[in-house]
Amino acid sequence: MFRRTFWFTAGAAAGVWATTKVNRKIKQLTPESLAAQAANKAIEAGHRLKDFALDVREGMAQREAELGEVLGLDADPELPSPRRVAALENRNDPQYSKNPTYVERSTYSRNRNEDH
Repeated sequence: MFRRTFWFTAGAAAGVWATTKVNRKIKQLTPESLAAQAANKAIEAGHRLKDFALDVREGMAQREAELGEVLGLDADPELPSPRRVAALENRNDPQYSKNPTYVERSTYSRNRNEDH
């Protein structure tokens, strides 16, 4: 009697376990679940790529500093002064013909092909 009860219980437990495993696997294979898994892997790959890029950038900066030290280059070279453009409104005005006013950032394009 105890033997039959033991095997019945063991069989029922194995059936519940197998059913649970199959249901989990079925849920993993639904389109929504597969899309979520792919998105998670893509995000993880993006983080790895970002970490790699940061490591490369850090190594580049370190190597550049080493080369600058060995070659005796200044870390802060003098930059040229910013270019200034005479405002186009002042081009034909006699008041400004001798001393045109300069504008730091002109709204006019320097592209000659823009109007053609």
